[in-house]
Amino acid sequence: MKISISIYCLLLVCIISCQGQSISVGPNVYMNPDESVIGKRVQLPPSFHRSKPDDDTFAYFLQNFPLKPHRSKVYYYNGEPKHTQNAHLAVLDIDTGKRDLQQCADAVIRLRAEYLFQQARYDEIAFHFTNGFLAEYSRWRNGERIKVDGNTVSWYNASKKDERMESFQKYLVMVFSYAGTLSLNKELNPISIDELQIGDVFIQGGSPGHAVIVVDLAVHEDTGEKIFLIAQSYMPAQDIHIIKKNRNFVYGPWYSVKEITESLRTPEWTFYPKDLKRF
Repeated sequence: MKISISIYCLLLVCIISCQGQSISVGPNVYMNPDESVIGKRVQLPPSFHRSKPDDDTFAYFLQNFPLKPHRSKVYYYNGEPKHTQNAHLAVLDIDTGKRDLQQCADAVIRLRAEYLFQQARYDEIAFHFTNGFLAEYSRWRNGERIKVDGNTVSWYNASKKDERMESFQKYLVMVFSYAGTLSLNKELNPISIDELQIGDVFIQGGSPGHAVIVVDLAVHEDTGEKIFLIAQSYMPAQDIHIIKKNRNFVYGPWYSVKEITESLRTPEWTFYPKDLKRF
């Protein structure tokens, strides 16, 4: 006796359900291709609601960050496409620069600095170099510049006050040149995985180390379970992109705090709950 395809599929679903297994759904069905910001491009699983941060916060800045068109490729700083194009969901609409500088920690620094600049909180834009030197944008903005001589770094007066975006970008290039995961890891404050928020950073300081940043968050309306999206740059310097989940698609592209009690495995790195930190 022949069984129709539709009946066969129904029987297969019933068998899986009876065995207590869940059916995973890939990430693509969660995408809203026409939406242009992070907090709207990726849809939510049932019964989850998005975090709604105040509009002057770093969380709001990230959740509403503009994206390049759907299915955009990730490119290296030199204009060449990344060797793998199957590990990202979306690409942030922000430049990478023309040098191999804006890598993982630098991308986190870039987003944080851009937010503070937008908020005119210039005195808070300050990042340590790996050797401990504090590069304060307020000093750069007032006309001082940084001299690097071996492991000796110092300020010197070079020009008049310069508030232009072009000058700010030159400051960031200087920071990218001498900061990294080692220095950023020391600047951030460790937090519990249960306290995870948009803007938090999973980071391992090292040579190489790696860092990714939480750019969106949702909470289950009944259980309080948190799910989130993370973004990264990598080596060589490349477009900042939202990472695609590489296993267990129960929530599509969303990572779940419940799933990472032991580790957070991304397509290109493995982090641990102790690696979660905050500005």
